[in-house]
Amino acid sequence: MKSDVLQIGGHTLSSRFFIGTGLFPNPFVQKEAIKASGAQVLTFAIRRINLASTEDDSILQHLEDDNYIYLPNTSGARTADEAVRIARLARASGLSDWIKVEISVNERTLLPDPIETLKATEILVKEGFTVLPYTSDDPVICKRLEEAGAAAVMPGAAPIGTGLGILNPYNLGLIVEEAGVPIIVDAGLGSASDVTQAMELGVSGVLMNTPVAKAKDPVRMAKAMSLAIEAGRLSYLSGRITKKRYASASSGLEQFKLK
Repeated sequence: MKSDVLQIGGHTLSSRFFIGTGLFPNPFVQKEAIKASGAQVLTFAIRRINLASTEDDSILQHLEDDNYIYLPNTSGARTADEAVRIARLARASGLSDWIKVEISVNERTLLPDPIETLKATEILVKEGFTVLPYTSDDPVICKRLEEAGAAAVMPGAAPIGTGLGILNPYNLGLIVEEAGVPIIVDAGLGSASDVTQAMELGVSGVLMNTPVAKAKDPVRMAKAMSLAIEAGRLSYLSGRITKKRYASASSGLEQFKLK
């Protein structure tokens, strides 16, 4: 396991858990849950941050003593131009050169706009950002985003915040099979079993916020999700048995048959 590392944007990550910072009941629970998760990468909406004074921001000041990689996102953007402008503001403030491109036009489903997402990714990659675009579970668009220079691609398992789990494991499997960059499942997961399933499909990691922050006990749930990531990754690397239509005795009953 020590040699099984995740590399993104020049960083080697020991944790495959990317965690969001919103929706927690209070800053103390937020910080304890993040600590329990073991996550190194934290994501948050740039529009919720005071870019004029990031050191005094109500979200970031609770995390300033820890060594995290910030992955600000462009949540709220409806076009590529808006997303690019938000990303530039975040970098100019000294916040991060990592950016999660998130562009949605339908307020009911919050599904990502693949066309605008691809446009924004192309522009921001050329400007030197480490771009991790959030997109749909479409193998074609995921490959196009990789070709545009995305450092990792983040397909959703289901619409944001729904907790529906992986609606299309077949597509996620194809995405992983074709990918030359890390695939991070983002959005729609709800339980530890969802996380394990995602990891067993071969994804490089998962990003979660709502399933942890809105759990009855966010700190325990963060730990549960962390263990699920580890278990799923180990299972994937170990190689599961082939599914069979009929039973196969593990005790080798044929050698005990009477002659």
